Amino acid sequence: MRAPFLPALCLAGLLCLTACGAGGGAETTPTPTPPATTPPPAATATPEPTPYNGPVNPLTGEPADADTAALRPVAVMLNNLKEALPQLGQSQADIIYEVVAEGGITRMLGVYQSVEEVGMIGSIRSARPYYIELALGHDALFVHAGGSDPAYSDLRSWGVDNFDAVRGPYLGSSPESNMMWRDADRRKENGYEHSVVATGDSILTYLPEGLRREHEEGYETGLVFADDGTPAGGSPASVVTVPFSNYKTGVFVYDEERGAYLVEEYGAPYVDGNTGEQVAVTNVIVVQTRCRYTGDSLGHMDVDVVGEGEGWFACGGAAIPIRWSKPDRESPMTYTTQDGAPLTLGRGKTYVNIVPLDAAVTME
Repeated sequence: MRAPFLPALCLAGLLCLTACGAGGGAETTPTPTPPATTPPPAATATPEPTPYNGPVNPLTGEPADADTAALRPVAVMLNNLKEALPQLGQSQADIIYEVVAEGGITRMLGVYQSVEEVGMIGSIRSARPYYIELALGHDALFVHAGGSDPAYSDLRSWGVDNFDAVRGPYLGSSPESNMMWRDADRRKENGYEHSVVATGDSILTYLPEGLRREHEEGYETGLVFADDGTPAGGSPASVVTVPFSNYKTGVFVYDEERGAYLVEEYGAPYVDGNTGEQVAVTNVIVVQTRCRYTGDSLGHMDVDVVGEGEGWFACGGAAIPIRWSKPDRESPMTYTTQDGAPLTLGRGKTYVNIVPLDAAVTME
């Protein structure tokens, strides 16, 4: 009774094979789906740095808080005899003026926009009229230890805010006991006349109450600054040599890594005794003017810092000839290029060399 079912089973098997072999018996390979990819991030432009538009130190062009920028600076007379070295605190001055004093020696006027963080300053020496005129151009508070007779006369008649360790009440008997004092170590090593010092703190502590501490409205220094003050079209000036006299020559050697001139004098690095480091400045200015003996028995000099004349400016290893001008004792000394455009200084400290008209300044 089972035999009749065999043909049906065979037919079913054939139908199954036929269905599985449809399409002529060729195998169909499925198309692979490509892997998902993440698109690269869109390029982001680097934002330009926002230019600084805040208050600046008017003597350096560098950022400063508004209170500091408004201050009258402090100008300190600094001794520069070999016997008085090393000087102290001069590397922190924003501007150094060096001028012949007498007998070929030079003295310096260090101008500090703020002495708040300045350590020991010195040695402090006596004033001359032309240093006072430079200080007045900055509307500065003038710190000194003595002065020539003409300087004392000018201090009185010009109404200068000055602080004197010789004829004034500003010399103490011990450190910090007054604005200035005689340092015991310097008195022993350098001599009595080279021992008067101060600190930034002592100057601020003993300034009299009621003294005008800020510039009057509208005061301008006349100085222009840029991030890079290298003069366009300048001559090579990697080494600037400035002879003041047979006694003193200043040398400024450009350090490309630091972007500053390292100062030398007396054949050696010009060092700050507080830190042991060589003084470095961004800008070197040479002012050529009339320097002559007054005819007195002490060999004092008379130097024209009021007026106008020629000079040189070096920054970034290059130098150009310039013109300088100071119309009167209370005006700042300003500088222009030879065609009369305001001179642009590099942001940073400046060293101004005021030399005789016949000084053989060289640059290489």
